[in-house]
This record gives sequence, C-alpha cells and structure tokens, in this order.
Amino acid sequence: MTEQVPELYWEATYAIVLALIEHHPHHNPENVGLEELTHLVQSLPGFKDDPAFVTERILLDIQTVWYEEATNL
Repeated sequence: MTEQVPELYWEATYAIVLALIEHHPHHNPENVGLEELTHLVQSLPGFKDDPAFVTERILLDIQTVWYEEATNL
C-alpha cells in the first residue's frame, strides 16, 4: 500500500515545517534565505498551492516555526 502524501498549501505552516524537517534534514533554518525557502517549500511532495500566493509574512512564519521545531524550543 502506498502512503498518500498530504496536499500542502501556504497557510499550512506546521505541516510545511514537518515536511521540511523530513525532506531537508541537513538544512539549518537560520541559514536559509526567503528565496531559498520558497523553492524548498514548492519542491516538497504534495505542495499544491499557487506560488503567487506566498508573502514575506508567510515565509517568515514558516521559518520561525521551522527554527523552533529544529531547536526544540
């Protein structure tokens, strides 16, 4: 049985962060710029949202939660 990949959208911050941790474990969120973060998110399996919908605020929220999860805050 094949595991279904959940669909990801920009507003699903926590789900995106979990996917980033799983698929990009060697990336340090402190060293990822917003442009690189955009590409990382869009390359995640299951990402379905329109790239035009992303804002700096969304990216900063994703980066903040990613940092908190990666450092166990």
